[in-house]
Amino acid sequence: MNTFVNESSNSLEFWNSVAGSSAYAQGILSALPRAEMAVLRPKLEFHPLKAHQVLHEAGEVIKHAYFIENGLVSILNVQGEEKCVEVGMIGSGGLAGLPVIDGFVTSPHRIVSHSAGSAHRIEATDLREIMARCPELTLTLHRYQQQLMVQTMHLAACNALHEVEQRLARWLLMGHQLLGTDLPVTQELLGQLLGTRRSSVTVAAGLLQKAGALSCSRGKITIQDIAKLKSSACECYPLLRQRLETWSLQPQAAA
Repeated sequence: MNTFVNESSNSLEFWNSVAGSSAYAQGILSALPRAEMAVLRPKLEFHPLKAHQVLHEAGEVIKHAYFIENGLVSILNVQGEEKCVEVGMIGSGGLAGLPVIDGFVTSPHRIVSHSAGSAHRIEATDLREIMARCPELTLTLHRYQQQLMVQTMHLAACNALHEVEQRLARWLLMGHQLLGTDLPVTQELLGQLLGTRRSSVTVAAGLLQKAGALSCSRGKITIQDIAKLKSSACECYPLLRQRLETWSLQPQAAA
C-alpha cells in the first residue's frame, strides 16, 4: 500500500499502490478480498480533501479514519507555542487515523492535507467493529502501521543528521512520488515541515534551482530534473525505499 517502495506492480507501495481488483484504485482498500469489501463498503463515505485541511488535531478525538485515494497528507508533531515538525507522510492508498485500529480514541498528532485530493472516510467506531470481522483488513492495516513507523524513524534520523539542502531534496522526492511534478507548497511551509527557518529553505531551494533540479514560483515548486534532485538528496530516500521494498516482497504471515 502506498508506502514508498519500488515502482513495480508486485509491490505493496506506501505511495501509489495499484494492487487488487476492486473499484478502489489504491493501497489498503484495493488489496482487500471482495467479501471484506462488501462488509466495509457500506460504511465508507467519499470525502474530498482540501489544501490546508486539518483531518485530526493533536489531543482531540478521532471521529473518522481516512483511506486516502489521492493527495499529500502530513503527520505533524506539535510542540509548545504551535511549533510543529513533520514526522510522517501519507499518500494514495494510506490511512490517516491509525491510532483507532488499536483502540485509541485521540490523535497524538495533527494530520493535515497539503493539496486537493480525495479520500473515503469511515467512522472510527465502525472501523473498529468491522476489523473484528475482517482478518485481512486487520492484517493489512497493521502491516501499513509498521511501514509508516519505519518511515517516521527515517525522518527523525534524517532531520537530526542531514543538511537542509539534502533534507529538502528528500522531501521533494517523496512529494513527487505522491503528487507528481508540481508540488503546491511554499518555502515557509517547507521550513515548518522540516523544522528549520524559512531563510534556510530559501537558500537550499536556490541552490537546487541553480543546479537545474527545480523551479520556484508563488505557492508552488516544480521538479525539473529528478536525477539532479536525487543526487542532492541524502541517502534516506533510497534507503527507505529499499527497506520497504524488502518487506513488500515478503509473504504475509497469518495474524
